[in-house]
Amino acid sequence: MKIISKAILVYGGFFLCWFLLAQVDFVSFFEIEQNKVFAEDKIGDIIWDEIEQNEDVIYDDSIVSTLDALLLPLCKANNIERDSLKVHIVKNSQVNAFAMPDNHLVVYSGLIEASKNEQALLGVLGHEMAHIEKNHVMKKLSKEIGFSVLVSMATGANGSQIAKVVNTLTSSAYDRSLEREADMESVRYMLKAKIDPRPFADFMYDLSLDNEMHKYTYLITTHPEAEDRAKYILNYLKGKKIKSKAILSKEAFKAFKENVAKNRE
Repeated sequence: MKIISKAILVYGGFFLCWFLLAQVDFVSFFEIEQNKVFAEDKIGDIIWDEIEQNEDVIYDDSIVSTLDALLLPLCKANNIERDSLKVHIVKNSQVNAFAMPDNHLVVYSGLIEASKNEQALLGVLGHEMAHIEKNHVMKKLSKEIGFSVLVSMATGANGSQIAKVVNTLTSSAYDRSLEREADMESVRYMLKAKIDPRPFADFMYDLSLDNEMHKYTYLITTHPEAEDRAKYILNYLKGKKIKSKAILSKEAFKAFKENVAKNRE
C-alpha cells in the first residue's frame, strides 16, 4: 500500500505541475520580454538623440578620459563592463546626473564642479550606475509613463512623449526603496573599489543644507530625505575598516574641475 500511495503522489505531482505549466502563455511571456529589450534599446537612443540635439555636450578628450579614469576602478572592482556604460558629459550648471534606458549615463558639468573630491563624485555616479544595474530606470518609466506607451515610443515617438520621458528622468525621484537600494549599492561599489564612501554622504548632506545651491541642484530636490539618507550611509559605515586609495591626486582632480568649468564657458 505504501508503494502504491507513493506512486499516486508522484504521478499526481507530475500532472499537477503539467497542468500549472500549461496555463502559462510562454509565447506572450517571451514576447513581452523581447518587447522590453527592444523598447529599452530604442528609447535610450531616442532620448539621447533628443538631448544631444538640444544640449551642449562635452567631447573634450582630456575631460572625457579623466572621467573614464575615475569610473574604471569602480567598474572593474564590481565586474561591471565599462564599455557597457554609455557615459555623456553635458554642459549644464545643475548639480545632477541621471541614468537612462540602454545603459546611458548623463553627467552634468555642474555636478563635477560642485564635487569637493573624487569620492563625492563617484558616490553619485555609483548611485546612477546602480539604477542601471538594478533595472530601476525601466521600472520607473513603466510606472510613471506606462509600458505600452514606451513600446509605442520605440516604434515612433513624438516630441511631447520624448519631453515627458526626459522630464521624468531628470526631475522626478525614484521610489524611496529604489533610492535607498541605489545608495547602498553605490556604497558597496565604492568599498570594493577601495574608495571611501563617507565623502559621498557628506556631499549629499552639505547640498541639503545649502539653500543657495538648491536653486541649481536637482540632486537634492528630486531625491527626498537627503539628510536621512546621508545619515543612514554614515551609520552603515560605522565600525567598518575602510581602505581608501586615491585615483587622482587632489591637484589632478582640481585641474579636472577647472577644465570642465573652462569648457563650459
